[in-house]
Amino acid sequence: MKSLHTITFILLIIGGLNWGLDALGYNVVDMLGSQIAVIVYLLVGLAALYEVFTHKNRCKNCMSGGQQI
Repeated sequence: MKSLHTITFILLIIGGLNWGLDALGYNVVDMLGSQIAVIVYLLVGLAALYEVFTHKNRCKNCMSGGQQI
């Protein structure tokens, strides 16, 4: 499961960076071609859903009440 978490984390970083670049007028994923872009967007969306539903069970901050020292 650690590898799945790593993959979803990387996909979420890719999605976030693409959104930031899109705000500046550069959509890197769309530059890859329409079919590849659809696949990337689908994978990023699935990664986000996975993190939404599994985050609280694995997050050390959420388990400890969210307080950091």
